[in-house]
Amino acid sequence: MSHVIGLTGSIGMGKSTVSAMFRRLGVPVFDADAAVHRLQGPGGALLTAIEALLPGTTGAAGVDRGRLSQAVLGDKAALARLERLIHPAVARERRAFLRRHRACPLVVLDIPLLLEKGGWRQVDTIMVVSAPAWKQRRRVLARPGMNCARLRRIRALQMPDTEKRRRADMVVSTAGSLAATRASVRRIAACLRGRAKR
Repeated sequence: MSHVIGLTGSIGMGKSTVSAMFRRLGVPVFDADAAVHRLQGPGGALLTAIEALLPGTTGAAGVDRGRLSQAVLGDKAALARLERLIHPAVARERRAFLRRHRACPLVVLDIPLLLEKGGWRQVDTIMVVSAPAWKQRRRVLARPGMNCARLRRIRALQMPDTEKRRRADMVVSTAGSLAATRASVRRIAACLRGRAKR
């Protein structure tokens, strides 16, 4: 059986960067966001159901993420209905990924809302990617289409970073250089691979 890392972190903390570092070390990574994009992309399995739930949010190119975001941000009931549609489909993809890679000593589940939605119960190690609040803010506001109000709404849906770090088994800091983060990831991967082989 693989040792399963649940990788998470709030928006702008560098989770995608850390996830890519694990991939480069040969660790299989399940990217929950990428799975959602496939399910919502052109010909995606959830398109018809999403359009029925939130009319006008899909088209030939799949889900219009801007329209979908506008339809659910600030509307907790609409967001809950959308999540009841998406989460079981992503869970099926995650189970298939774990079956495919069950012979690997180490796998990573990259799940943004791991702690908020209870996914932490299905992993062996909770790993939180963290950076100072000022750095997080600077990274997020540099993204196209992002503004302070939108960042506040997204943060309201996420567990505070301090609480995530408190609940983590391991914290990877992205406060310093990429080289420092890469060295941390390399040490963690070597340590957990070693444990899995015992």
